[in-house]
Amino acid sequence: MYTIFYRNTRLLILTLILIVVWGFSSFQTLPRLEDPELVSRNAVVTTFLPGADAERVEALVTEKIEDEIAEVEEILTYESTSRAGVSVVNIELSEQVTAAEVSVIWSRVRDKLDDAALEFPPDTTEPELDEVEVKAYALVAAITWEQDDEPNYGILSRLTTTLKNQLDTLPGTESIDLFGEPNEEIVVQVDPAQLASLGLTPQTLSQQIVQTDSKTAAGQIRRARTDFSLEIDGELDSLDRLSRTPIQFSDSGQFVFLGDIAQIEKGTQEPLQEMAIASGKPAVALGVFVQSNYRLDKWEKQAQKVLEEFSSQLSEGLSLNILFDQTSYVTTRLDSLIFNLLFGATLVFGVTLLMMGWQSAVIVGTALPLSLLLVFGLMGVWGIPLHQISITGLIVALGILIDTAIVMVDEVRHHLTDGVVGETAINRSVQHLAVPLLSSTITTVLAFMPIALLPGSVGEFVGTIGLNVILAVSSSFLLSITVIPALATRLFQFWESRQSGETSKQTRRRGDTETRRIKTPPKVSFTQQGISFPAIAHLYQGLLTQTTRRPLLGVVLALMLPTLGFLQAPFLEQQFFPASDRDQLQIELELSPSTSINQTQEIVQQLRDRLLENEVVRDIHWFVGTNAPGFYYNLTGGRENESNYAQALVQLSQLSSAEITRTLQTEIDNNFPNVRAIVRQLEQGPPFDAPIEVRITGQNVVQLQNIG
Repeated sequence: MYTIFYRNTRLLILTLILIVVWGFSSFQTLPRLEDPELVSRNAVVTTFLPGADAERVEALVTEKIEDEIAEVEEILTYESTSRAGVSVVNIELSEQVTAAEVSVIWSRVRDKLDDAALEFPPDTTEPELDEVEVKAYALVAAITWEQDDEPNYGILSRLTTTLKNQLDTLPGTESIDLFGEPNEEIVVQVDPAQLASLGLTPQTLSQQIVQTDSKTAAGQIRRARTDFSLEIDGELDSLDRLSRTPIQFSDSGQFVFLGDIAQIEKGTQEPLQEMAIASGKPAVALGVFVQSNYRLDKWEKQAQKVLEEFSSQLSEGLSLNILFDQTSYVTTRLDSLIFNLLFGATLVFGVTLLMMGWQSAVIVGTALPLSLLLVFGLMGVWGIPLHQISITGLIVALGILIDTAIVMVDEVRHHLTDGVVGETAINRSVQHLAVPLLSSTITTVLAFMPIALLPGSVGEFVGTIGLNVILAVSSSFLLSITVIPALATRLFQFWESRQSGETSKQTRRRGDTETRRIKTPPKVSFTQQGISFPAIAHLYQGLLTQTTRRPLLGVVLALMLPTLGFLQAPFLEQQFFPASDRDQLQIELELSPSTSINQTQEIVQQLRDRLLENEVVRDIHWFVGTNAPGFYYNLTGGRENESNYAQALVQLSQLSSAEITRTLQTEIDNNFPNVRAIVRQLEQGPPFDAPIEVRITGQNVVQLQNIG
């Protein structure tokens, strides 16, 4: 069975071709990401109650929602914020919830929200649950107002919506969100004196307009087999339609058109609920999510053409700016990791060449890419994308997966050197090494299995390290007992036949005297057998002899290095996930709750001007009243409609560091004492709000605020 590839050369060649083609095709089609995507275990529930203060919102809306969602066992925590007119509840599911269960649980949460809505006051909006995507936008772009006068947000909004529609048609686009987009409203201005002369009040006028804008069916036609709903075509979908709305002003049925007694205009709602400030200019931004199974670099090339064409059509005073392009970071990260992978493979080949000679090095060097290509094929089957964690797993596996090939090649060469024929050499080698190699492979698999099976978001982030190591060592073992022995035997026999042929030719030319000389074994160079150190070999042989005679000595020697490592562990800095190597930072800013959005805008502009004096800061993009678009995968947001809040994307001229973070934090603290701002590096791992969180509970709100 072990010699099937040796006996059938065509099968051997076909297998090699299939592995190469499968591996390369999978490598070309595998999705490329910067970081792993995590399951969405966070959501934000937003509910509006216009005109209500924070206490009424808490009592009439927030508490109703909390009472209902508390019945969902899979919810780990929920935190609520009640402000004037709005309730925001942040929900986090348990880490034990799997990807297959998430959608079902969110559906149950929506059912609970529907139950809570039955107890809301009449003017309350339906609670809106938004699942937080735990991945970064592929692209964040903004259309900015470059003129010195007041920005026309209506124009910015319409242009951004047009760009959104164009990008939405590209293959691979998943969804697009807008940031800083103003809410549009229709303003009806009336003269109170004229209204009074008609016997109307603003309240009665408003009521008649609302009644005209029909939202429900006017009736229903029932037939034997079908039912039809009747709807009145009375939706107020344009200014002209609204101006022709009949307003009754007497009991006799007299009416006047709304446009005759009022001035009707369409504009943006003031004050704005949120703002986008790109490079210091007013803007409306958009963020694009790309489908997880689509190659980001291919999507970016298509998007770039759309952006260039759209930018060329903008009028003077408007510009299209790219605030964030994930493709550049993905390409840089993957290129670096793949270089490390190739560099590691080169080192393995070099060491093999040095220690075993060029013939064995060629075969081992062939086994390494074959194993990696087989892993790429299996990654495609398992749906594992290329990102920093999956490639790191391959780098970790480099030194492990090559061991089986080295041992098998050396065993085959040993038997062939002793004069054993090819088929017998393969059988003896595989029968001798199959069980030990299988045992070592299973040991490695079991060692990395806990990483591959880690639950929750931590497992989703680092799990592919363990999974790829398992795939790599399993692929290496499979090749080492099938393809590698046959390939090694064929190549060794080919090289031996060529060497024998050359020797025979030289012998025939030189005569019988030389024939007698070549019966003496020729001297083998280090390029064929590798470098040999007799002294070290003798020392090693003696060490093996002593440890075999005294097993306790062997155990002590084996435990020396691990013990030394454990003794040094307490002196190492403890950090489960390190900071990311990015030329970006984030800043979160919060002012007193009563601060208006315009005041927050002024302060962030001042803060931007101050920080730009530092040469390491290249640019800053602020988002006021809401979170910045997720330019890093674990920035989950959750802040909406908060006029006293802002978040910034800080672009640096070099990679971020703890020193840069401290410098900018000190700069803000010293120059803006009334601002609570946090400068943070981007860090690896699952989403988190802060390294340390303290919860204070009590009934007295004022006292809680003072303690906080």
